Amino acid sequence: MNLTTGLAAPARERLQFGVLQFFSWPGRKHSLSTVYERALNRIDIMERSGAYEAVWLAEHHFTTYSVSPSVSVMGTLVAARTERLRIGTAVSLAPMYHPLRLAEEIALLDVISGGRVNWGAGRGNDPGEFKVFGLDLDSSYAKFRENVDIVLRAWQDERLTYRGEFHTFEDVEVLPKPLQRPHPPVWLASSSPDAIAWSAAAGHSILMDPHSTHADIGVKYAAYRAGLADAGHSVEGRITPMARLIAVAPTDEEAREIAVRGAQWTVGSMSDPSRRKYSKRLRPGAPPPDEGARRGAVDRYVDDVIIHGSPARVAERIQALQEQIGLHYLLCAPLSHSSFLLLTNEVIPKLV
Repeated sequence: MNLTTGLAAPARERLQFGVLQFFSWPGRKHSLSTVYERALNRIDIMERSGAYEAVWLAEHHFTTYSVSPSVSVMGTLVAARTERLRIGTAVSLAPMYHPLRLAEEIALLDVISGGRVNWGAGRGNDPGEFKVFGLDLDSSYAKFRENVDIVLRAWQDERLTYRGEFHTFEDVEVLPKPLQRPHPPVWLASSSPDAIAWSAAAGHSILMDPHSTHADIGVKYAAYRAGLADAGHSVEGRITPMARLIAVAPTDEEAREIAVRGAQWTVGSMSDPSRRKYSKRLRPGAPPPDEGARRGAVDRYVDDVIIHGSPARVAERIQALQEQIGLHYLLCAPLSHSSFLLLTNEVIPKLV
């Protein structure tokens, strides 16, 4: 079953903006209530500004990298506080759900929000999450694809009958159905070359990750477009959000400092022992990355992943990415609240 291509692009293509909203808890310096309150205040600004198409809520488990275990619960709160802003999931970790429960929750969110859901689904890549939930990494791709297929059929079929590798259902009426028909626009998180090739061959729309370099995103996006064309799927009007970490400050130097801190936090979170101990990529008892490797990883983020600088410099960099890699939907992940405010008030007005 092919997914929709996402929301139709305007006749004259323009740059769109969304925010990839994490709920990070660095150092546990503040209460979690404060973390959530600040994020919701940011969403209020997004609603008032009219600068953003959607807020995309990140889902993670068992980590302070982002304490957001339920995008459905958080999305319901966002729906109650907003009227215009669309509510994206980035992403629902589909293998970790019973697919009918997932179909029900996202459909319910779509109904109560007045049809404002953008559904992003992904396999997940944290071995710690898979371990705790008792899931097998080797079969996770197959389970992810089956669960997404079930969700879409549950939304579209009056009564669902399904026989798959992991689930069998007979004549189940799944309620509610989404308000958007046949269902909300859907994107699959695709980062690896194999995932991108599969999504393109099947005609699925994709979300692109915030951790690849700008150059890698360009290569992957070109391969995705070529794969769509080779499989006979239309490229026109297809929206592909590209997530980018962003640091903005009055001066380039101040912005670089924000970028460095953000890169240090990101690299530190990814190499946390609680995550590493489950990873099949590391041999048992392997030591943590040495200081040189950490510094190299931080430098990679600062030099090649994070968009950082003064408002004028960031606007120029975004325009360059439009020309170089075909960026048309910037899924912003601001590395500070001040970066978000400058992006909203000084950068985006230069670009729209």
